[in-house]
Amino acid sequence: MNLFSLNQPSNSPAQAIDRLLNSYAHFGVNLGLENSLHLLQALKNPQKRVQIIHVAGSNGKGSVCAYLSSILATAGHRVGCYTSPHLVQWNERICINEKPIADADLLRALQAVEANIPQGLVPTQFEVLTAAMWLYFSQQKVDIAVIEVGLGGRLDATNVVDDPLMTIVTSISLEHTERLGDTLAKIAGEKAGIIKPGVPIVIGPMPTEASAVITRRAYDLYSPMSFPQSAVALEAGWAMYEGFELFDIEDEGVALVPRALTFELPLQGAVQLDNVALAIAASLLLRQDGWEITNEALTSGISQTRWTGRLQWYNWRGRKILIDGAHNADSVKALRSFIDETPAEGRIHWVMGMLATKDHEAMLTELLRSGDSVYFTPVPGHKSANLLELVNLAKTIQSDLARVWVFDDVMRALQAATDEVERGDRLVLCGSLYLVGDFLGRERG
Repeated sequence: MNLFSLNQPSNSPAQAIDRLLNSYAHFGVNLGLENSLHLLQALKNPQKRVQIIHVAGSNGKGSVCAYLSSILATAGHRVGCYTSPHLVQWNERICINEKPIADADLLRALQAVEANIPQGLVPTQFEVLTAAMWLYFSQQKVDIAVIEVGLGGRLDATNVVDDPLMTIVTSISLEHTERLGDTLAKIAGEKAGIIKPGVPIVIGPMPTEASAVITRRAYDLYSPMSFPQSAVALEAGWAMYEGFELFDIEDEGVALVPRALTFELPLQGAVQLDNVALAIAASLLLRQDGWEITNEALTSGISQTRWTGRLQWYNWRGRKILIDGAHNADSVKALRSFIDETPAEGRIHWVMGMLATKDHEAMLTELLRSGDSVYFTPVPGHKSANLLELVNLAKTIQSDLARVWVFDDVMRALQAATDEVERGDRLVLCGSLYLVGDFLGRERG
C-alpha cells in the first residue's frame, strides 16, 4: 500500500526524489530489520541476487568503500557502491562503477519501493532508500556491491544478507552512544552484528576493548579473520603495502608469497594508510577466491580513488581552504594530525558547524590551539548545536583564542575568515559532513 503517495506533479525528477524521501524523514531512525525484511519480501528479495562486501566501523568506512569500488571497477568488474550520507545529492549514495545513479532511475526505483510497501508498514527514509538500492543493483546485475552500514551494524537496514562475500570493520570509537551504547564494547557488539558464519572478516586497528568483542564474535562464528598491517608512507604522496600475493602452482594449489605493492595514495591523512590496507587485504582475499584482480588493477584503482569532502583542498574565491567532514573525536584527531604534519608559520581559522548530538568538548579540545580563530555557523537543515554555548565552550577550552565569532551562514563565516587571513595562515571548514555538503552544493549552484 502506498501510504505517502505524491500526487502533485514534479518540476524535475530530482525534486520528486527530494519530496518522496522527505515524506519519510519524520519517522526518524529505526534500528531493526523487520521493516526492511518485509519490504524486501514484497519486492521479491532483490538483495538475494546481489553479492556484497559489507563494511562497518566508526570512521573510515566511506574511504574503504571508495578504494574497493575503484579497485574492482579498474579490474573490469561491474561494481555497485552504497554509502551514506551524501554531500549534495541523494544520487551520490548509489553508484555503479563510481557513477551516481541517474535521477530518473533513482525516482523509478523509489516509486517501485513505495508502491510495494505492505499494508500497515511505516518505513523510515533510510529503509526506503536502502530498499531502492537493492532493487537497482539487482536490476542492473552488478557483479559485486560494496555496502556501507548506515548506523551500527546488527540492526542496520543494510544487514539483510545472510551470506556476504566478506565483511570489514574499519575502526571503533565512541559514537551515537544514545543508540549504540555508552562503551566501546557495546558499540563493538553492534558492529559485530554484520559478521556471518564462516564468512571472512577484515579487521582494522581499534582499541583492545573493542577488538576483543569483534574477534570473539568472529571466533564463535568460525569466520576467518585478517588483521592487515598499515601501508607504509613513502615520499611525495606514494605508499607501499607489504602484504602477500597468491599465485597458482601447477597441481599444488596455491601458495602465499611475500609481495610489496607500491602505489600513489590520493586521499590525504595518515589514517588512509590504515584504510587502504583494509581495501588491499579485502581485494587479495577476493583474488584468492577466484576474482580477477591484478596487481596493476590494485595500484591503478587506488591511485584513481576519489572521496569528496574528506581532507580535501579546495580553491574558494582565490583562497585555498581545507574542507573535511570530521564530526567525532577520532575523525577530528585525524584532521588535527594532518594539519600538524604540515606546520605553517601562521594561525588556523576554523569555520565550524556541529550537530547538537556530537561531543563538542572532545572535538574542540582536539582541534583548538592558542592564537586560533573560530567562526561558528549552523548546519543547515539539521539540529545544530547552540552557537552561543559553543562560543563559551571554545573560550573555556582555549582561553587564548584570537577571536570567536558567530555567523548565521557558512558563506558569511568563510568570507569573514578570509578577510582575516594573513600570510602563512590556514583556513579550515569542518565539524559536519552536512555542513561540507551544504557548502559544496551551493558552490555547484
